[in-house]
Amino acid sequence: MPIKPLLFKGDKKPSKKRKHRPDEPDPDSSALTTSQNPDSTTEDDTWSTPDAPADLTGPVLLILPTQPPTALASDAHGNIFASLLENIVEDVPETGEPHDVRQVWVASSVAGTGEVSFKGSHGGYLSCDSVGVLGARREARGTEEGFVIEQVPEKEGQGKLRWRVKTAASKKEDGETGRRYLCAVTETKANAKAVNISLRGDGDADSDSTHLIVKMQARFKPRVQQNKETKAKAKVSRKELEHAVGRKLDDDEVKRLKRARKDGNFYEEVLDVRVKGKHDKFAS
Repeated sequence: MPIKPLLFKGDKKPSKKRKHRPDEPDPDSSALTTSQNPDSTTEDDTWSTPDAPADLTGPVLLILPTQPPTALASDAHGNIFASLLENIVEDVPETGEPHDVRQVWVASSVAGTGEVSFKGSHGGYLSCDSVGVLGARREARGTEEGFVIEQVPEKEGQGKLRWRVKTAASKKEDGETGRRYLCAVTETKANAKAVNISLRGDGDADSDSTHLIVKMQARFKPRVQQNKETKAKAKVSRKELEHAVGRKLDDDEVKRLKRARKDGNFYEEVLDVRVKGKHDKFAS
């Protein structure tokens, strides 16, 4: 699925200009009609939380458990850092959205492994080595570029929806106790106003520093994609239906076939309508 350029709050969507002939309808009036039609809306660019780890695909934002709220980001050299969130309402991390392309990662599943990889804006994949050092310098996926997304139980997340990102620093021989996760630890030095945020991939599961907020673009959620496919199947012209049946159709037959196309039994209904048409032809 092609990834479209990201739009942030305040950005204007580019308008497509084209010449129109005098006999063509006014483009302004057609745009007004389109905006009033809910089925013809543009792609949804809003950000929401995934319903399950398997939903994670496309552009994502990894919000770190820091104060003030920050997001996992990478620069052009592949260095990982905590980037301050500017698109946020009253410092509530759940409302955060990216304002910088360096905060955005493109998630894609690794077939047959249950793992997810995160590709940065500069082309490098997020990685974690065996001792927990993070980076994003490699342009190909390997063992260290695979991550497992886990939902934090409600008790541990204090009733809030939180996620953990399991890294390659995990020790398989130690079982569950050997699991290691991406973490953000805030360090405040004595007599210093500056706050240092340490990012690593060897955090313990029971630490709050591993509890992240994961957000993705709503249009990439599987449920949204399924709804789009259902709507696409439901949209069919009268001419196409008549061509499939082989004769002119009345309004009731058109409604019946459109409903069948949506329900998934279209071809069975086409056969029934064809048989009905033959009986009507020879009826006295």
